[in-house]
Amino acid sequence: MTIINQALPSKTISPPAILAPAGNKASFLAALAAGADAVYCGLKSFSARMEAKNFTINELIPLTHLAHEKNIKVYVALNTLLKPGDLDIAGKILDRLNRYVKPDALIIQDMAFVQLARQTGFKGELHLSTLANVSFQDALKLIKKLEIDKVVLPRELNIDEIKAMASACPEGTGLEVFVHGALCYGVSGRCYWSSFLGGKSGLRGRCVQPCRRRYTQKGQTKRFFSCMDLSMDVLTKVLLSIPEIKTWKIEGRKKGPHYVFYTVEAYKLIRDHGKDPAMKKQAIELLANAYGRTGTHYNFLPQRPQNPIDVDGQTGSGLLVGKINGSKEKPYIVPRQPLMADDLLRIGYEDDSWHCIHRITKYVPKRGKFFLKLSSPQKPGQEAPIFLTNRKEKWLEEKLSDLENKLIKTPETVSISKFHAKIKHKTAAWKKIKPFELYVKRNPATIEQTHTAGIWIFPENKHKLSKRLALKIWWWLPPVIWPEDEAKLKHLIDSAIKNGSKNFVLNSPWQIAFFTNPKTMNLWAGPFCNIANTMAVNILFNLGFSGAIVSPELDSYDFMQMPQNSPLPLGIIISANWPLSISRILSSKFKTDTAFTSPKGEQGWVKKYGADFWVYPNWTLDINSKKEELENAGYRMFAHIIEPVPANVSMKKRPGLWNWNLKLK
Repeated sequence: MTIINQALPSKTISPPAILAPAGNKASFLAALAAGADAVYCGLKSFSARMEAKNFTINELIPLTHLAHEKNIKVYVALNTLLKPGDLDIAGKILDRLNRYVKPDALIIQDMAFVQLARQTGFKGELHLSTLANVSFQDALKLIKKLEIDKVVLPRELNIDEIKAMASACPEGTGLEVFVHGALCYGVSGRCYWSSFLGGKSGLRGRCVQPCRRRYTQKGQTKRFFSCMDLSMDVLTKVLLSIPEIKTWKIEGRKKGPHYVFYTVEAYKLIRDHGKDPAMKKQAIELLANAYGRTGTHYNFLPQRPQNPIDVDGQTGSGLLVGKINGSKEKPYIVPRQPLMADDLLRIGYEDDSWHCIHRITKYVPKRGKFFLKLSSPQKPGQEAPIFLTNRKEKWLEEKLSDLENKLIKTPETVSISKFHAKIKHKTAAWKKIKPFELYVKRNPATIEQTHTAGIWIFPENKHKLSKRLALKIWWWLPPVIWPEDEAKLKHLIDSAIKNGSKNFVLNSPWQIAFFTNPKTMNLWAGPFCNIANTMAVNILFNLGFSGAIVSPELDSYDFMQMPQNSPLPLGIIISANWPLSISRILSSKFKTDTAFTSPKGEQGWVKKYGADFWVYPNWTLDINSKKEELENAGYRMFAHIIEPVPANVSMKKRPGLWNWNLKLK
């Protein structure tokens, strides 16, 4: 079907592809059965959803072959951070994917995959994950130089901002927009909560979702950071007039086949028959029965934004069907809708000690009574919520079975690749740089004259500095730049350059697009660029960067490896009030600059800077004791990030080594 844009009658717009998630074989087959245009899935390694079952290469071969027979594309998500020791392994996997699976595209976060794809001769497209945080217009021009075919936009953008991004999209580059599925509290690529609290990094696909837990502030214990699901439903029709949007993406690689089938069917109806009221109604009913969380349009309509955090509602995954009734010895449910035999229920939240999964054994009518035989020694409390998470429907099972019978048989193993990543050595020049320390603050009035100083630069800031001081300052750009702030920030940067400033720390690789002549400046990639391997550093070198501050998530072994083959001088965060997360949203019932407490008694606070909310813990990252080792390893910049702490927050004395003694997972 072709849709004609009424505003531009001479321009034909192809309908966007509907991209379905698949975390296991059944969900993959459900996407094919529903007629998705493309399916995205992950491998057992290097996937941003490692909690899903995911696939081996042997498993993907027949599934991809069947998808291609049906003219359905397959995208493989290799969208995690790569550590130094990962490069050869990732290259070998990519080489085998290219030879045996032949996916249509890779979804990537780490820039090293750009070079790995070239080295292995990968023939498909490269899609930049939302974890890469492409959030402002000028970034798209730079991305074109890296030969990226498609960019996945942040979920936080509203329709006006999406249109602004589309207007800046270069010829040959497409955009992908999330239309349905789970929302993270933090901006993608800007959340370290899970890593900070236990070494399981969201950037490595192993987030334990600490934002979903209960926190206490001023006597209230609520899920202050737990979001509802994104559900754009009929509003997606507005996107049909934007030709640069090539894909509508459904999130949910941890979901079952029922969810995948229903959501794909719903968005096909909205896309293809959105003007038919009966079809729209049917689509809404399908989404209501897909067993996701309560839906929100989020920021999509700027005149009617919806806060996705409802602390008085339920944000457990699945459809809320009832609550625990009766005694602890004889608990039962009175469901709000009929339950079928084999329905899968989740009782409580995953952080509840008595949380459990229960399978229904027989049909239960709406408002009927069903006694639950729970095996957990700890029984759920009164009125604990019960969620329907998956349903086995006979007609869908038959569809999946028919498709499974069409899968070709493949050999048990495929040959092991002998690929080795080629890393360029350009280390000699920067070794002459003397090590130095950099103290980064918010307020220039607090800068000590004896320190090399850094100042955060935000659109609302208008720092009045003497020209002498301006020449010495290292200006730190924010980790997230939204379209509405781009022009203001560019003006501040230009003003600083006119005053003679040359030192800038950019907290997204794409921010180098703000500088006309990068080679004449001293531009360092900041810690929020999440640089964790020297192949990514090499791409920064080619883009015109002068140095790079490595990701603070790395462990001691990886820190020591980084300078060995680096083409640029490297820096490291040696002490910091490092944020757990950066978000564009905050619950209306949560107070900034006020202490909150975690279930384990840890304190934190939230501070608003610019358009974003920064969540901080009440202890610092501190590896000052390792400075000599790091200097001997080759590090040249040692950065200290100092944040003002609210008076009501008590900073905790504890080792701030973060992942130094852990192996980042």
